[in-house]
Amino acid sequence: MNKTELVNAVADAADLSKKDADAAITALVDVITQALREGERVQLVGFGTFEVRKREARIAHNPHTHEPMEIDATVVPVFKPGKILKDTVAHRG
Repeated sequence: MNKTELVNAVADAADLSKKDADAAITALVDVITQALREGERVQLVGFGTFEVRKREARIAHNPHTHEPMEIDATVVPVFKPGKILKDTVAHRG
């Protein structure tokens, strides 16, 4: 599902105009992004948690040359699904 399909589905499910659904989805993504940028967790009970995690620097191997290469430490966004979401997906179809 792409953003346009998501907007259409939200508009139908919430009885909103496509413009309002698009604005709501965009605002949600912007708020979550800003919270993660500030190092905060965003928890939607039953759905999941968005957070940032630190990855330590490490040595890896270049797959083409097999030479060791250094990978810098970084901060990455992660999503941990909640129990309800996991159970729903596990019991699909």
